[in-house]
Amino acid sequence: MSITSKARRDARKRRLEKLRNAPAAPAVPIEPHAELRDQEGHLLGGIVRREGEWTLGLGGRIVGGSDSAARVLAMLKRAAVLHEREGASIKLTCSPALTAAAQREVSEQGLSFEQYQSQLEEEMASGRAPPMSPPDASEALH
Repeated sequence: MSITSKARRDARKRRLEKLRNAPAAPAVPIEPHAELRDQEGHLLGGIVRREGEWTLGLGGRIVGGSDSAARVLAMLKRAAVLHEREGASIKLTCSPALTAAAQREVSEQGLSFEQYQSQLEEEMASGRAPPMSPPDASEALH
């Protein structure tokens, strides 16, 4: 047996072991689109897009999802305002794709985004706002 064959065999074993220990890739790609972070950089909430649905997460839990980019963005902005009222310094970053989708959606209704937010606030206060679709039981909490 040659020295190089042992080296190749050991390299193959290391490569296979690395593949076995690698984290499994998600079956469905998840696109991050917004992050709500506090002053220390801790993630407080966010929006991702998965299988054509916008999903909102807050406080380490998936809150729900919607086909409406404007709705999930308004909800995340509302969470940011609530944190700021408690004295927290907040940073909200959004992807251009999310912002454009939300703007397009509200402009189709003949509203500005601020008008849409006000309308949603009123609907939520009166209990008329349709709930976001609940997360699937199979979804992992983040």
